[in-house]
Amino acid sequence: MASRTASSYGAVSLECVLEELRIRGLGVIADATLELCPGLTVVTGETGAGKTMVVAGLGLLFGGRADTGRVRAGERQAFVDGRLRLPDDSPALARAVEAGAERDDDGTLLAGRTVSAEGRSRAHLGGRSVPVSVLGVLGEDLVTVHGQADQLRLLRPAEQRAALDRFGGAAVADLLARHRPTFDSWQAVVADLADRASQARQRSQEADLLRHGLAEIAAVDPQPGEDDTLRAESQRLEHADALRRAATGAAAALVADPASDEADATGLLGVAHRALDAVAGHDPALADLTKRVGELGYLAADAATELASYADSLDADPGRLAQLNDRRAALAGLLRKYADTVDGVISWAGEAALRLDQLDSSTDRLAALAAERDALTERLAETAAALSAARCEAADRFAAAVTAELADLALPHAQVQVEVRNRPAVTGAASLLIGGQPVSVGPDGVDEVDLLLIAHAGAPARPLHRGASGGELSRVMLAVEVVFAGADRVPTLVFDEVDAGVGGRAAVEVGRRLARLAATHQVIAVTHLPQVAAFAHRHLVVVKDDDGSVTASGVREVEGGERLRELARMLAGLDGSDTGLAHAEELLATAQRDKAVSVTPHAASQ
Repeated sequence: MASRTASSYGAVSLECVLEELRIRGLGVIADATLELCPGLTVVTGETGAGKTMVVAGLGLLFGGRADTGRVRAGERQAFVDGRLRLPDDSPALARAVEAGAERDDDGTLLAGRTVSAEGRSRAHLGGRSVPVSVLGVLGEDLVTVHGQADQLRLLRPAEQRAALDRFGGAAVADLLARHRPTFDSWQAVVADLADRASQARQRSQEADLLRHGLAEIAAVDPQPGEDDTLRAESQRLEHADALRRAATGAAAALVADPASDEADATGLLGVAHRALDAVAGHDPALADLTKRVGELGYLAADAATELASYADSLDADPGRLAQLNDRRAALAGLLRKYADTVDGVISWAGEAALRLDQLDSSTDRLAALAAERDALTERLAETAAALSAARCEAADRFAAAVTAELADLALPHAQVQVEVRNRPAVTGAASLLIGGQPVSVGPDGVDEVDLLLIAHAGAPARPLHRGASGGELSRVMLAVEVVFAGADRVPTLVFDEVDAGVGGRAAVEVGRRLARLAATHQVIAVTHLPQVAAFAHRHLVVVKDDDGSVTASGVREVEGGERLRELARMLAGLDGSDTGLAHAEELLATAQRDKAVSVTPHAASQ
C-alpha cells in the first residue's frame, strides 16, 4: 500500500459535535453518562456489559425506530439525552432553529428521546417538543452509524452517487451546477409543449373566453377609481335641488339680506363681540373670550360666502345625469362578470392578458417552444455526458483507494469497484438520448452508482451488502469512510465493532484508520480489540454492577494505570499480571508514536 504523509490526512477539526450522551433505562443501562471528546473515543467493556446500548442510544437520539423490547426490565420508560455543540453556520443548527429549538446559555443544544414500554415515543430539541422525524433529519446531517446490524447510509444507491460526487470535488460540482438549472428549464419547456398539445381544445376554448372578456373591457375602457368618482357625481346631480335649498337657507341664516329686519348669525355675533370688547380691557380672561367671539364672526361670514357660491354652482343638468347613468350601467356590466370594483376589473384584464399569452398555441408559438426544447435538450445531453465522464474518473480513483485500504484490513484479496451506468429510460419518466440510447434524466444527471465488492480472487462483483459478511462489510465501510473522509459532510462517525473477526496486524490497521478519521471527524467506536482502543484520545469503559446493571458509576474514563489494566484485560484477561501490563504498555506506546506522526485532534491540542 502506498505510504501516506501527515498532510494527506486532511485538515484537523477540533470541534466536538456530541459532547455528552446520557442513557437511562435502556437495556442493561440503568443510568449512565458518556462524556465524549473531539477525535477518537472508544467504548470497551466485558461482553454483555452494555457497550452496544451506546450505539442503540445514539440511534434513538437521532430518530431511529423505537424498540420497546430494549426498555430496561422494570422500567416504564427509556431516556436518551444528548448535548450537541454546533457551529453557528451549521445547516443542522438552522434546521433545529426552524423547528423552534433554542440553544442553552453555553451555546449547546439539548436533544432527547423518550420511549415507553407501551411503545409511545417522544422527542424534544432545544427545550421544545418536536416530531421524532426532526431528530431523524438532524441525525442525517450529524451522525453516521456503521455496524453489522445497521442499514448503512452508503448502501443506498442515491447516497452512493452523492458520496461519489463529493469525492469527485470541484470537477463534478461545477458540472452539477450547470446541469441542474438546465434540467429545470428543459423540463418546464417539455411540460409546456405537452400541455399545449394534449389540451389544445380546452386551451382554445379558454383563450376565446379570455379574448371576449378583454374585448368587452377594452370597449368600456374603465379608469382606475372611476366607479367611486361617478357615484359621487351622480348623487350630487340627483339631489341638486335639495342641496341648493339647504345651502341657500344656511347662507341666509348666517348672513341675512341687508334690507331684511331678520336677525342673522353674523349680526348677533357682532353684537356679542361689541359688548365684550367694551369691557375686555378690565380682565385678561374676558379679553381672550372676546377674541374668540370675533373669530366666530369672521368664520360665519366666510362660511356664508362659500355656501352661496356652492348653491350657485349646482346645476341639475339632466343631460349630464343621463350620461353618468349610462356610464355607470356599462361599468356595472363589467362588475357583474369580472370583479367587485373597477380596479378589480382592470387587474383581471392584466392577468387575463398574461394567461392568454401562455395559452397561445399558434403555429409560431409552438415552433418557438420546440426550438427552445431542442436547444435545451442538446445542452442537457452535453452536461449529462460530461457529468458521467467525471463520475467515471472519480469512481476509478475511489475504487483504487478503497482497495488499497482493504489490503491492510485483513482483506488482501478483496477489491472494490464503482459502477457508473446510465439509468434506463422508463415510461412516463423524463428521458433523453445519450450516445443514441434513451436514458432517464433527473436533476443529478443520468447515472446510477453502485459500490461493488469482489470478496476474493475469482469471486463475482456483487453489491456490498450481498458480497461481504457482517465483519467484512464493517471493514469495507471503514475503508470507504477513510477514503471519503475529506469529502464527507457528516461530522460524527460511529463504528460498532468494526473489528469483528480481525486480529494481529489488521487490528492495528483498524485502529490506525479510526485515528486517521478522527483528524477530520468526531469518531466513536465500540470495540473489543486492545489494538484499536490504544489509538483512542478518550477511553471509556462500561462496567456492570453485581446486579447486572450499568449505573452512573458504570461508565468511566480510564487514564494512566487504569487504562493499562483495561488494555491488559482486553489482551487476554491479563489485567493483574506484570506480563499483561507490560504488553499493554508497549501497545499503547506504539499507538502513541504512530499518532505522533499523524495530524490528529489529540496531537494538535498538545
